Amino acid sequence: MSSPYRPRRGSLAFSPRKRAKSEITRIRSYPEVSEVKLLGFAGYKAGMTHVIMVDDSPTSSTSGMELAVPVTVVETPPMHIAGIRYYAKTPYGWRVVGEDREGKDSIEMPDGTQDIRALVHTHPEMVSGVPKKRPEFMEIAVGGSLEEKFEYLSERLGKDVSIREVFREGQLIDVSAVTKGKGTQGPVKRWGVMTQDEKHGRSSRRRHVGTLGPWHPARVSWRVPQMGQTGYHQRTELNKKILKIGDNGEEITPKGGFVKYGIVRNEYVLIKGSVPGPRKRLVRMRDAIRASESEIRAPQILYVSRESKQG
Repeated sequence: MSSPYRPRRGSLAFSPRKRAKSEITRIRSYPEVSEVKLLGFAGYKAGMTHVIMVDDSPTSSTSGMELAVPVTVVETPPMHIAGIRYYAKTPYGWRVVGEDREGKDSIEMPDGTQDIRALVHTHPEMVSGVPKKRPEFMEIAVGGSLEEKFEYLSERLGKDVSIREVFREGQLIDVSAVTKGKGTQGPVKRWGVMTQDEKHGRSSRRRHVGTLGPWHPARVSWRVPQMGQTGYHQRTELNKKILKIGDNGEEITPKGGFVKYGIVRNEYVLIKGSVPGPRKRLVRMRDAIRASESEIRAPQILYVSRESKQG
């Protein structure tokens, strides 16, 4: 009989595992969209529940049948367009060549502008479950041609934008957030290495790696699993489906409110599956950059669970 073997569980693709610099995640790229609109939005994670919906996947073995699907509730109050930022491509990459903020008398696009993005901020004071008033500022790309982007942002500068102007039910999106922080943890929890027993290691130390490497080269490789920061990392999940966009939070708020969050009072979205981060965490959404489905079909939801989540 061969000896049992199990590889390390932690993926090296997420190295180095350092704390995120900010809870406002950074989105480095957006898809090319011809429709003139914002290509992203942001909200606050309220919690999870489940819905009963009709399976709308034509190739699924349960197509047309009723399914119980876990969903994440993200409260999405309107976002405010506070500025316009102009970019030009240089030998050193994209550089800002100008910026307009609300309150200016005249708005003009600088010469040499090759791309335009919107400066927006959230309204946390409208969310009862988030104990903060200072808004989060971020930059979001806009779809369409250069002239269409400028016209779109010029008309909406200083105004609020609803999530219904950005996303539709049944659309695939990418979700980005900072995961739940767990502090400093050992290699067993951080990387999933096997614990040692009396036969295969020292009896006094069982939750550590067997060796840090050879004598030569005389250094410890970054590939060796060691203790360190666990959690509070920026993560992006692709192709999450929007099942529902609603205006009345009472439709989905469970009895007694969401645990450690409270009552949803603004617009909200139901996202299929889980979303990174704890409750109250800022969640950024964008149009799917690697969409696996081209057709947008609004799902048929039969029931949304409002049973108490407090046990």
